[in-house]
Amino acid sequence: MKYLLLIHGDESKMNAATVADETGMSPDYHAYNSAMAKAGILVGGERLRPTAEAASVRVNDDGTQVLDGPYAETREQLGGYYMIDVPDIDEAIQWAARCPAARHGTIEVRPIWPISRRIVG
Repeated sequence: MKYLLLIHGDESKMNAATVADETGMSPDYHAYNSAMAKAGILVGGERLRPTAEAASVRVNDDGTQVLDGPYAETREQLGGYYMIDVPDIDEAIQWAARCPAARHGTIEVRPIWPISRRIVG
């Protein structure tokens, strides 16, 4: 089953992080990514650009509204994600706990609801 590991943290600290090696990531993240790839569970993932570059879209009776940045002010911002394919949520939680960001932020583990099961031909 596929799960998203949503990385939430203090954006100012995430943006201040420096690239530590030729991979473009810290040694901790490089090791974590390598472990997931070696285990064959990594489907994908990316670091997100800062919220200052984001837009939030809302549609209502008055039309479409586009807001700069995230809609809600929060202490932690969504900074990136991994999609993994593991047998169950317990294993997904174990991988989330290994994520370097879990030491200073929150990793939300969210099951994926496959679109292919909901598409009507």
